[in-house]
Amino acid sequence: MNLEAKSVSGRETRYFCVWEAKPLQLRMLKLSFLLIILLISTAAVPVFSADRYRREDFPPGFIFGAAYEDGRSSSIWDAFAHEGNEHGDTGDVAIDEYHKYKEDVQIMAQTGLDAYRFSISWSRLIPNGRGPVNPKGLQYYNHFVNELIAHGIQPHALLCNYDHPQALEDEYGGWISRKIVKDFTAYADVCFREFGDRVSHWTTVNEPNEAMTRGWHQLNDVLLHLYLTARKATLHLSPTWQLTICCWHTHQLQDYTEKRISLYIFRSIPLTNLTADVAANQRAQDFLTGWIADPLMFGDYPSTMKRNVGSRLPEFTNHESKLVKGSFDFIGLIHYNYLYVEDNSVSLKEKNRDFNRDMGVKLYCMLLITNTRLFEIRPRDLQQILENFKSAYGNPPIYIQENGQKTRRGSSLEDPSRVKYLHAYIGSVLDAIRNGSNTRGYFVWSLWDGLELLDGYESSYGLYYVDLDDPDLKRYPKLSAHWYSHFLKGRGVSLDGIIELEKNLSGVSKDASFSRMISM
Repeated sequence: MNLEAKSVSGRETRYFCVWEAKPLQLRMLKLSFLLIILLISTAAVPVFSADRYRREDFPPGFIFGAAYEDGRSSSIWDAFAHEGNEHGDTGDVAIDEYHKYKEDVQIMAQTGLDAYRFSISWSRLIPNGRGPVNPKGLQYYNHFVNELIAHGIQPHALLCNYDHPQALEDEYGGWISRKIVKDFTAYADVCFREFGDRVSHWTTVNEPNEAMTRGWHQLNDVLLHLYLTARKATLHLSPTWQLTICCWHTHQLQDYTEKRISLYIFRSIPLTNLTADVAANQRAQDFLTGWIADPLMFGDYPSTMKRNVGSRLPEFTNHESKLVKGSFDFIGLIHYNYLYVEDNSVSLKEKNRDFNRDMGVKLYCMLLITNTRLFEIRPRDLQQILENFKSAYGNPPIYIQENGQKTRRGSSLEDPSRVKYLHAYIGSVLDAIRNGSNTRGYFVWSLWDGLELLDGYESSYGLYYVDLDDPDLKRYPKLSAHWYSHFLKGRGVSLDGIIELEKNLSGVSKDASFSRMISM
């Protein structure tokens, strides 16, 4: 990854991290089967959405929740972390939801959550990837789901967060082999059979597009070969993997209902208003979002992909196309950041091409270089994404499955930047709903500070701080936890309230003082 400085549309010079056509230099922003949505817009300063709103302003049945993903036994992420790829951090204990689930569910209930989104660890439930089910793992998830329901919290379960058992990675390379379909189907059947009577909302796979285009390039030597060139049959794996996942997802939906696929969707804007950049932006959308979304919606890849990739892109049979089309109940979206797109169509003339060269673009993940590395507050981006899905894909039911602000871990329990971020983005969801978007839920990322992929414990997204130096791993609410709780319990929130919070940081640790600072 390289940093480049560019002047955008006459504005001040900003720094960009550039994704070029060298896979070893690619950097995964976040993994999680969600098309990841990094939105792009042209606003130069933060623009807030609905300024003042209450919980009751959202439609009946709209769900507010939080998310966290916990793993177990020996998975590919354990191997990845133990190789030193998480700043030396590992998830061997992490925040230990396994032993603290009763306490954690009580905190969720006190916060006022409608729902909690969690991942089921394949390696915890079936340690070897196939064969006998681990009775202790089964017992844990049954107890956890029952505890959520007993406290009035709706469980939302994720089956695949790319933490498949290391044994299957060693045996046949994991998701690059069609062999995984049978093993994963058996694992999913166990989950649906054991928990399906109480869990009605399932996500099959997390961020397939993000994992395919960047994340897997860093995991091992085999996966570094995904989709690098047209000349060697061994390098045709990434597109095949996508088709495998779509077909597996469809197979599950034939037998069970109320499932969604989760997408980290890159919404992009042209770097300039030049015709070439505008066309490049559409190509980027086709590759980054359409690669997964179009087969699910229309039964086939975008025409741009078929034209640019040609015979290297595996085809759906007529039967597969009919099965895949419409094979979802909901779409899950993840959004944090945004991209600019610049034309690089000259790359389409090259003999050997990778994913970026097939797009014919350069992608710029614009990061303002600051001490805290905060995400810019650009709520119109999320609103625009939701409205684009409404117009391009027939307004499917959508859940925002991850959205949140990044700060430095342990910096403070007083996190007004996260409060401002959540206020703005929840307001943008309300604006999109008022404009007709079929959005049905919003999950904050994340409930707890925990181990972040590639960041380890360096960064923080949680509403609650977890003291890793405390043997009991005690949880402490941040300002954002108080804010979210007050909103969920029916208190009105406004931008004035957020400004007031910043001026009164000395008193934000107590509920009483906090409640006086927000708009009632």
